[in-house]
Amino acid sequence: MRRSLLGLLAVAAVAFPANAGAAPVLVLGHHGRSAVHNDPFVIGPAVTPAPAALSSAGVGVGAGVRGAGGRGVGSESPALATARAAAKAPAKPKRKRAPPITLLSELARLHRARALTAAQYHGYVAAYHAALATERRLRGTRRTELTAITETMHTIAASHQLTTSRLPAMFATLAANREWWTTGPLLSADERVEFAGSQLVWEYYPGQGIQLQVLGTFGKADGLYTGGPADYPAMEQLLAEMIPLASQRGGGLTWEYFFTFDGGSPPWTSAMSQATGLEALTRAYQATSDARYLNVATRALPIFGVAPPVGVNVTTARGTRFLQYTFAPNTAIINAFLQTLIGLYDFAKASGNPTAASLFAAGNAEAEAEVPAYNTGAWSLYQPGLEDTLSYHELVTGFLAQLCTRTAAPVYCTTAQAFQDDLTTPPVLTQLTRRARTKAGFGLRFRLSKVSHVGVTITQGSRTVFATSASFPHGVDSVAIPRLRQVGAYGVTLAGTDVAGNFTRITGKVTVTR
Repeated sequence: MRRSLLGLLAVAAVAFPANAGAAPVLVLGHHGRSAVHNDPFVIGPAVTPAPAALSSAGVGVGAGVRGAGGRGVGSESPALATARAAAKAPAKPKRKRAPPITLLSELARLHRARALTAAQYHGYVAAYHAALATERRLRGTRRTELTAITETMHTIAASHQLTTSRLPAMFATLAANREWWTTGPLLSADERVEFAGSQLVWEYYPGQGIQLQVLGTFGKADGLYTGGPADYPAMEQLLAEMIPLASQRGGGLTWEYFFTFDGGSPPWTSAMSQATGLEALTRAYQATSDARYLNVATRALPIFGVAPPVGVNVTTARGTRFLQYTFAPNTAIINAFLQTLIGLYDFAKASGNPTAASLFAAGNAEAEAEVPAYNTGAWSLYQPGLEDTLSYHELVTGFLAQLCTRTAAPVYCTTAQAFQDDLTTPPVLTQLTRRARTKAGFGLRFRLSKVSHVGVTITQGSRTVFATSASFPHGVDSVAIPRLRQVGAYGVTLAGTDVAGNFTRITGKVTVTR
């Protein structure tokens, strides 16, 4: 039975995490004891694609050397290997080189500039030395993952990107990894983890340790608000932990990511995660009437008005497109764009902030024009040319329904209903190739309405002469059929199952001649 748009809107009235379902989270407790909890407020499907795999040799390697006298770990960095090779060559007169920039040298610089108190400086230095000492004691995956964190910190410092405001998040990540890799279990890729007594959500990226999941954490805050007054204290605790982890970027507060992702180097940020932060802060204000949450949200607005690679604002002829990633200005991901609008709209409405209202209006004008291009007529697109998975299709459907309730814009409402209908509509298959020759194999072409797993069977009488199956995108696809040596009519069966489980089958024939 088809779910109506009215029912969908009722679901979409709450935050998107509530639509996604509970997700298993591994929680590390005291003395290294861990247990899996099904957290109802942590989103299930990933809302960002998995990052490109990194070789262990290439993770976070930067210029110079780490620490006071080198890397402080057993393996040799490329910089040290180069220096060792150079030492074997005949001595040549050299110019004096400036000392290498390291995390410790940058901390000392900030201390000399009075950007850090003596207590802060000594605390950070001690934490870093402790992590290096821990690396030496660890082996295998544990050592690799903790080393990735210290290498990334060094790389950020060596590239002149270490600022005082970034230190809390970077050292919180260092502390989390040091604790996990000394006391916690090994993890599977993309596994979500938490620590007992904390509301923050972390995610494991192999070769890069566990990283703060900004979007997942703010999404959890939204879920806690939706849970009702009994969950408000946990929501407030979560925000009390997250607010100090914001960096200064683009003239305001920004929650950054400190790991390499999909070709982007740290630190980077996302309109989607930042806007979900606005939404969480807005809901905390609505739950508590504490205006400090709106003040923080106001300080988090500037990044939405800044162009990449610092900010997420791309100006268009119609208004503004908000980016999923600051490092990818040409990547248009519709679900991220729509969630950004939801966060800006909710904050503007609750606060009366004219800047937020203006940003929403500019983005909304662009989104209303773009949304139809993400509808193939049978399924949604993640980005131009790439169809959504089932979880992303459901996600974007929910976002469209939320914008429908907020703006009543026809394009949001009709597209949300169309995408909802797609969930129960079977794929449409059309056979295009009807003739072939005996002298060679051929491509059996067919048209498919939406991404599906398609089975192809060729028969001659009651005998199956060829069968295969594979996943195909929407559009015109082709299957390579081996040479059919006998002339005559062969039966063709095409059976397709879309990602939502809807099934269709068609039969036809192909005539083979000499």
